[in-house]
Amino acid sequence: MIHELRMYQAVPGQMAKLQARFRDQLPPIWEKHGIRSMGFWTTLVGESSNQLTYMLQWESLADLETRWTAFLNDPAWHKVRDEAERDGPIVASISNQILTPTAFSALK
Repeated sequence: MIHELRMYQAVPGQMAKLQARFRDQLPPIWEKHGIRSMGFWTTLVGESSNQLTYMLQWESLADLETRWTAFLNDPAWHKVRDEAERDGPIVASISNQILTPTAFSALK
């Protein structure tokens, strides 16, 4: 099992719209593709309070590539993205890390 940590820096003033997209529109599309989220967070104390962080769980790098590619090519995702960004971008930047648990990690 591996985990992907993804951090989205929202365009100033667009955090509510970004959260709404993840809360209201992406879950059924992700479910269709077997994408499993572990949780979502905003930054209370840290570098940016305008950041949405979330974690996904994957069986392997091949699983990540297969499922994420299918999601990115899904017309339903394109519709959601295009509607959310009709008045301009809502995401300034995205960064991610692929994590593998240590032998002593509580989360495997």
